[in-house]
Amino acid sequence: MGGAKKKSPAQQEKSQTDDSSKKSDIKKKGKKKEKSAEGSSKAEITVIVNEEQAMKYIKSAKVITIQDLARQTGVKISAANAFLKKLAKEGIVKRVGGYSGHHIYQPMSV
Repeated sequence: MGGAKKKSPAQQEKSQTDDSSKKSDIKKKGKKKEKSAEGSSKAEITVIVNEEQAMKYIKSAKVITIQDLARQTGVKISAANAFLKKLAKEGIVKRVGGYSGHHIYQPMSV
């Protein structure tokens, strides 16, 4: 329906002078610096759960959530989730509830 609004003659003149001054500034500055090859690569981040600290928290808690374990050990939720899944396979904890990734675990009585 609509398009770009037609500029008044005064606005057209202003935009032309602004464009010409920008072009002259670019010519003065010269070429931009090229990015180094090292700047574009991403660093690999690995997070390891401190098992001693995590096991201390797990044994003292009645129930454990992924978010609580991550907060207590100072790691990302994904690392805490992988750790709890590993413990569930080993039989140290069991999943007692939760849904859609928000699972609740309970330590197995020894």
